[in-house]
Amino acid sequence: MTVQTKTESPLSREKRWVLTEPPSPERVSQLCAETRVPEPIGRILVQRGIDTFEKARLFFRPALDQLHDPFLMDGMETATERVLAAVSSHERVRVYGDYDVDGTNGAAMLYLFLTEAGANVDPYVPDRLKEGYGISRIGLEKAHAEGVTLLVSVDCGITAVSQVAYAKELGIDVVICDHHEPGPELPPAVAVLDPMKPGDTYPFKGLCGCGVAFKLIHALSRKLGTEHLLGSYLEFVTLGTIADIVPVNDENRILVKIGLEAINTRPRTGIKALIQQAGFRSPTISTSQVVFGLAPRINAVGRLGDAMRAVRLLISSDEHEARGLAMVLEEENRERRKIDEETFENARLLFEQSADFESQSAIVLHSHEWHAGVIGIVASRMVERYYKPSIMLATVDGVAKGSARSVQGFDIFKALTSCADLLVQYGGHKYAAGLTMDIAQIERFSLRFRETVEETMSDEHKVPAIRIDTEVSLSDLTPRFVRILKEFAPFGPGNNRPVFLTRGLEISGKPRIVGKNHLKFRVSQNGVNFDAIGFGLGDYLSELVRNPGRSDLECAYSLDENDFGMPSGNWNSDGIPQLKIRDLRFPNLFDSENENKGLSEPKTATGLVGGH
Repeated sequence: MTVQTKTESPLSREKRWVLTEPPSPERVSQLCAETRVPEPIGRILVQRGIDTFEKARLFFRPALDQLHDPFLMDGMETATERVLAAVSSHERVRVYGDYDVDGTNGAAMLYLFLTEAGANVDPYVPDRLKEGYGISRIGLEKAHAEGVTLLVSVDCGITAVSQVAYAKELGIDVVICDHHEPGPELPPAVAVLDPMKPGDTYPFKGLCGCGVAFKLIHALSRKLGTEHLLGSYLEFVTLGTIADIVPVNDENRILVKIGLEAINTRPRTGIKALIQQAGFRSPTISTSQVVFGLAPRINAVGRLGDAMRAVRLLISSDEHEARGLAMVLEEENRERRKIDEETFENARLLFEQSADFESQSAIVLHSHEWHAGVIGIVASRMVERYYKPSIMLATVDGVAKGSARSVQGFDIFKALTSCADLLVQYGGHKYAAGLTMDIAQIERFSLRFRETVEETMSDEHKVPAIRIDTEVSLSDLTPRFVRILKEFAPFGPGNNRPVFLTRGLEISGKPRIVGKNHLKFRVSQNGVNFDAIGFGLGDYLSELVRNPGRSDLECAYSLDENDFGMPSGNWNSDGIPQLKIRDLRFPNLFDSENENKGLSEPKTATGLVGGH
């Protein structure tokens, strides 16, 4: 349960500050006594369901022996029997992955495992523009022509009913490893591994496609007696899990926590080359650097051309080859950014030139000129800019193919389901989906989709929320507090970086703009000082400058280590944090200024909401 704080400040009118309801003081006190963590840390742990010493131990010290039994997943016994039979009889096996980070890493990982198990196996990723998403008839006909008798899909296949039926006609057995929402009918595969399918009682539903493939490896290695080698595949699962924005809790936390340690200490040759090409240095690779640095480079080759180049990099053990492939990914990513920027600008103008664009509940745009490989990125950027569910459609082989992205709390997959009769194909998650339709249906689809959003989207979903974990004083932010907070990592959905609220702050020094409209200033409270930075919050500068001496500033922020210059605050150690401002306000400023200065419209500024 959450409670919404008031937002009288003109700068906060566009955001909701949602302060999580405090947990039971008795439970917090007991946990703090058992674990010896500071009270604010204890409050956050209990809020996240970590309310006993044992749960805290598992949270802060995850280990592979805490993973769920892979045979709890429905279909796993059948899947392992079929794969092991193919290995022992030297059948031709094909690992069929999707062209994004999740799919390419899953394909690379499963290919390497099966190769090491003695299988006659090769990896395959379809061409995005020529074959489209998922298992295709073209891909199956290639497999049949090359003698493949077992195809194992990764991050695709759950909705490929007709395609899997066609594979059976060709004499190809299919094992599906997927995590997307299933349709009304499951494919006629030998085994379907997907914790989201009806009736599956696997205890964790948040695996990515690569994660499901890892559970297949987990089960196979148990039968082969190689379970002690599981850790060598965690780098792939880590990249896939982080890039696919699935929850970083439960089993995923174990995989990502240990996987990031491997990436930072002993990365595989291909991943090491990718890290170096991105300009990162170990041991500083975090979830943020994967999302914003490594994942876009892997995705770029699949968006603009042949995703097998990413697979070849990921499986490479030759440093020279890996460096060359990493440079290819870098060049493709530069080209992708250029196309992305041009497409976004075109989409922005197209939307803002439409009638009553501000009142539209959702965005649906189509262009014959757009590159299908970047429309997912553009849809995400449209959501970020306008905070509306967004669908971008490009023309591919005479049909409209699109990517859908949603706002926090709104299930865009369900909204697409209400339009299913107008679609040729669709699939995905609550917040991201893909779809295909006849171009002639775009206008009808756009109208019905917007009507569906208007009818089902609550007012709460229309305003971005800043979810605050707990209120603290600056004096709570001790070096020990920050050291423990670091152990909350890796951050992501389901385990977001904690956001704090501090009231009664005073601006010390002179606020200024740095970089591209980033607000840099310093705050103090009862003699404790910290540097603060608000990315993209430069519009706040005038309010801070116009209100010198006030000691009622309220800030919602997270704590990041300070890599922007000299240490700040009262500390004398390295790794001094700064306040990373999500939003700020002077209480009652809007009402008083309206009355005294005749202000008629609230100012707005776009802050950082959520994040990891």
